[in-house]
Amino acid sequence: MASPSLQRRLGLGDAVFIGLGSMIGAGVFAVWGPAAAAAGTGLLIGLAIAAIVAFGNATSSAQLAAAHPTSGGTYAYGRAELGPWWGFIAGWGFVVGKTASCAAMALTFAAYAAPSGWERPVAVAAVVVLTTVNGFGVTRTAGAARVIVVVSLGALAAAIAAAFSAGATTGWLTAETMWTGGGYGILQSAGLLFFAFAGYARIATMGEEVREPRRVIPRAIVIAFLIALVVYAVVAVGVLSALGPAAVAVSTEPVADAAAGSGWAWIGPVVRVGAAAASLGALLALIAGVSRTTFAMSRERDLPGFLDRVHPRTHVPLRAEMFIGAVVVVLVAFIDLRGAIGFSSFGVLLYYFVANVAAMRQHREARRYPVALQITGAIGCLVLAVTLPWQSVVGGVVVVAIGVAYRGLRLRFARRR
Repeated sequence: MASPSLQRRLGLGDAVFIGLGSMIGAGVFAVWGPAAAAAGTGLLIGLAIAAIVAFGNATSSAQLAAAHPTSGGTYAYGRAELGPWWGFIAGWGFVVGKTASCAAMALTFAAYAAPSGWERPVAVAAVVVLTTVNGFGVTRTAGAARVIVVVSLGALAAAIAAAFSAGATTGWLTAETMWTGGGYGILQSAGLLFFAFAGYARIATMGEEVREPRRVIPRAIVIAFLIALVVYAVVAVGVLSALGPAAVAVSTEPVADAAAGSGWAWIGPVVRVGAAAASLGALLALIAGVSRTTFAMSRERDLPGFLDRVHPRTHVPLRAEMFIGAVVVVLVAFIDLRGAIGFSSFGVLLYYFVANVAAMRQHREARRYPVALQITGAIGCLVLAVTLPWQSVVGGVVVVAIGVAYRGLRLRFARRR
């Protein structure tokens, strides 16, 4: 095996598609129901709040990536700018939370693509196939991401065209419907919608594999974010216009239901294909991102050192990818995590809070964006974390506490040796 270093093979387009594959995930087909239940039409305000917070996080990640073009994302940035413990907490929350998200996304894909009773075997097969694709090299990952994103966006475009063709409901955009859930409901919807934009972290975690990273990564993060924002805004208006906030709030498949009003017989299968493809795209990018953060943490011995090896031919962290894939297969085979990963949300907010604080600490010569954006991102992460359901907060705190205990014991044993 070669020394633990990766090769720079990704260009701007590759990085953008990997980010979009994470952001245009299955959530765009399903998140509108919970968001409308929390805030009614006010989810549009929630989307704007989520976008502001996410833009602060995105610019912080871009600024940090330009200064630290290495694998691991905020784990590496936190270590470099704030110290090892900050980096570890961000990395630990990301790896544990997003590994659970991988399992949830695999099961979501199977729910759309598998015949009844075959969901778990199909989900396991999806994890194995995508882990194998990632193992063939980062250019294969980028190529697969391009195909999946194009299919997902094509299905979304058809669905929203169908929704608009069905004609708009009346009275869906009023002061009353805008404040259905009050301020707290709007913040809850913002918390739900925030995670639509979190995929730009996948670009940063792969920073050691991007060509001209100081130029490409910041541009890719901002471009992917802006494209995703436009997509989510158009889908939100289309779904609310076709169904109205009350119907959206009780729908489990709001995009499909909005499109069904058109009477186009073929639109249902198209939406299912799009949702399945979006799930695969998110899963592909998640496995790649989590394995790179695992690789970076292993290289610093914050995770077991045997995971820091790079394959000499494909130049990917193959052991880390296989390890993450194996863990996800076990989770998919035995546990349904689709409704039980609230701590993942907490972990993502903690991850970006550390990113914003790290960006605030950078020297003036490294600064690309106003510090006000980093302050906005940090405060926004804390506010959205507080408005999560209490079970999510408790689960997140428990996960962080386990990680802190693990690292503390490892450091104690290392000192004794």
